[in-house]
Amino acid sequence: MTVTSESTTVWRGDLLTGSGTTTLDSSKAGSFAVNWKARSEGEGSVTTPEELLGAAHASCFSMAFANALTRFGTTPESLQTTAAVTFDPAEGVTGSHLLVSAVVPGISEADFQRIAEEAKAGCPISRALAGIPITLEASLA
Repeated sequence: MTVTSESTTVWRGDLLTGSGTTTLDSSKAGSFAVNWKARSEGEGSVTTPEELLGAAHASCFSMAFANALTRFGTTPESLQTTAAVTFDPAEGVTGSHLLVSAVVPGISEADFQRIAEEAKAGCPISRALAGIPITLEASLA
């Protein structure tokens, strides 16, 4: 079974002074303001496509990692994943860095790192981002 998720953005005006609203249509989880200033200069109260991409990457990786750890026989108590997606106005999205802190009883450091790398490579969002560098920093808490 395939699932299609939808989001809509309504934009008004030109790139530099215009703004828009992105709505998460499928989940109805919210609407978020977007604009070029936040994207190119950073502005804490307005989201960016890269922040939304980071949310997708962090949640997808967490699911893939939890599944891989469970299949290995070491179900995680908790995973905290942050995806830091970098944007350069001249070059676009230039990378995603996954920062993971995990509580996983009964696993060695070597197995933990190996499974984290496998989850990074197998995560569907990581595969969709194949055109950019994806780095991983994973630690057992």
